[in-house]
Amino acid sequence: MEGGSGNNSAPPSTTFDKSKVLDVKPLRTLVPVFPSSPQTPPFVCAPPSGPFPTGFTPFYPFNGPQPNPPDLNQQTHTPAPLRSFRAPLSNGEVSRDGNADGSIDAPTKRPVGRPRSTSSQKKAKKDLDVALSVANTKFVVGISFSQKQDGDREVVNSVRMRFDALRRRLSRLEDPKESVSRADLKAGKILMKKGARTNARKRVGVVPGVEIGDIFFFRIEMLLVGLHAQSMAGIDCMVVRGEIEDLLAVSIVSSGGYDDEAEDKDVLIYSGHGGNVNSNKKDKQIADQKLERGNLAMERSLHRNNEVRVIRGMKDSISATAKVYVYDGLYRIQESWVEKGKSGCNIFKYKLLRLPGQPSAFAVWKSIQQWREGFSSRVGLILPDLTSGAESIPVSLVNDVDEEKGPAYFTYVATVKYIKPFKLMEPSYGCNCRSACAPGDLNCSCNRKNGGDFPYTANGVLVSRRPLVHECGPTCPCIPNCKNRVSQTGLKVRLEVFKTKDRGWGLRSWDPIRAGTFICEYSGEVIEKVKTRQDGEGEDDDYVFDTTRVYEPFKWNCEPGIVEEDNNDTTEEYNIPSPLIISAKNAGNVARFMNHSCNPNVFWQPVAYEQNNESYVRIAFFALRHIPPMTELTYDYGTTCTDEADGNNALHGKKKCLCGSPRCRGHFG
Repeated sequence: MEGGSGNNSAPPSTTFDKSKVLDVKPLRTLVPVFPSSPQTPPFVCAPPSGPFPTGFTPFYPFNGPQPNPPDLNQQTHTPAPLRSFRAPLSNGEVSRDGNADGSIDAPTKRPVGRPRSTSSQKKAKKDLDVALSVANTKFVVGISFSQKQDGDREVVNSVRMRFDALRRRLSRLEDPKESVSRADLKAGKILMKKGARTNARKRVGVVPGVEIGDIFFFRIEMLLVGLHAQSMAGIDCMVVRGEIEDLLAVSIVSSGGYDDEAEDKDVLIYSGHGGNVNSNKKDKQIADQKLERGNLAMERSLHRNNEVRVIRGMKDSISATAKVYVYDGLYRIQESWVEKGKSGCNIFKYKLLRLPGQPSAFAVWKSIQQWREGFSSRVGLILPDLTSGAESIPVSLVNDVDEEKGPAYFTYVATVKYIKPFKLMEPSYGCNCRSACAPGDLNCSCNRKNGGDFPYTANGVLVSRRPLVHECGPTCPCIPNCKNRVSQTGLKVRLEVFKTKDRGWGLRSWDPIRAGTFICEYSGEVIEKVKTRQDGEGEDDDYVFDTTRVYEPFKWNCEPGIVEEDNNDTTEEYNIPSPLIISAKNAGNVARFMNHSCNPNVFWQPVAYEQNNESYVRIAFFALRHIPPMTELTYDYGTTCTDEADGNNALHGKKKCLCGSPRCRGHFG
């Protein structure tokens, strides 16, 4: 630098001996120099145990008091590894598919800089802190360290069911008048804190236990199972370490937040992120996008040719304000470019192609969209509505497997026909609610019958399995669409009866179904007993539901003690006033077409309502977990009590099970 100019060069008039500056000995060779001036006190090196000179205050560990040990239960902040670091948004910039304030897919999004209500924010934070503090004593994670890093299908399903059970419970306990209500975020944070997650190790490509076509109703669900680790940003990245560190994109979410071209089932034109600061006006880009963070990772993935997971977000056909996310499989980035957006600013564009040979996912949704526009495109359509108008939503009949023109004749009835209802031992009265029954209102007699705990969330989702759910009856003065009449208001999803390849006729839905959603009831004629086949005599009723059978137990409810002041430990064992057997052979509804599975996605729940001092019990079917469109709906038929009691392992009278589940029992009936 000698003779140079600038801030790092020495002034020309200054000269110095460089050897004196550079001749520096290591610190370990220096000898301490003690003061020798007669005006200063002599240097004293006191032993650890003293005595100490005047004016010296001992400190730990030299005879001083020991400091208080750290509180191991207190949450500490540890530095995040580089590969999990996400750069903060700058100048209020909005990430893809998210909000500048950090909320996720909220129905209404506030402009940047406008604070939320202080009281609501404090209340939400207080509620979450209390919920986190009590989520301990009875909560057993049951997930090993290896399963937390790398899961499988069983662990993924377990995590998702636990999340939704907790979310439903929190939704039920929240104040419906509170504007800031995010039970999904609260549930996700509790499970993250407790370690109830899987696939925490980031990876390129397939995520163990997550299947193509899986649907998610909340972004936090995808984080808990390792599919997409960003709760807000649309591009998820990871650092790949090697000779040169590289930032790669591992997954993206395309849900309409930016100007994507997402109509093609195999090609996605994806817009980069950035340049947008107003979440209420996503099309008002005010700055050029920059080649940084997610955009840089996408560019690196183009050159590396690595696989990128694609999640497509669409509007929920059941709830206009909600979104459904479907995992569409693996894509590769084919090319990238920069183009002018509608506002005149530069936007990064990436063309992704779906890898061939993968199961259909988004393509199924596109087909259903065409069917809704006109039945002419539906292959194998036999009847547009086999209910002949008995249901408020038509149920189509389809066979694209063989030439059979439909099932054996039966009369379609939308509800169960009683020979005689159950007589109540004590007089019972309906509620006195004049509008809709409200959660927590103990003046409502129907609430009291449910133990003071409202059975459904605000959007009509069952909160938990119960021995018996009590709904409002015909004599209750509450409005017809009261949330405590869920099973009495007919079908909520668009169903289809279809011909299976090897199990006769089956039932599936055009709509995605959220866990806890009411699907249908089992309608038919209540009978006293089931006909049995003995040496070829008599006739089996293949369309029968029998509550006296033995059903495989399973856990669906939220773990007790995990929610503040929630000691709800309701048993999941059913308690029906009297055995109930329903035959749908001659008269029934769509439930008669639901096939058996040893690993079902639907469960039954007894529901009762009362009228004129009599109790009417229905068998209602609810979704056990999230069910993607066009997935067959199945439930466990159970086994007869005589076989269980006698220990009879013979297969006489039983049917071979073809469910194909890894836990298949081999037979049913």
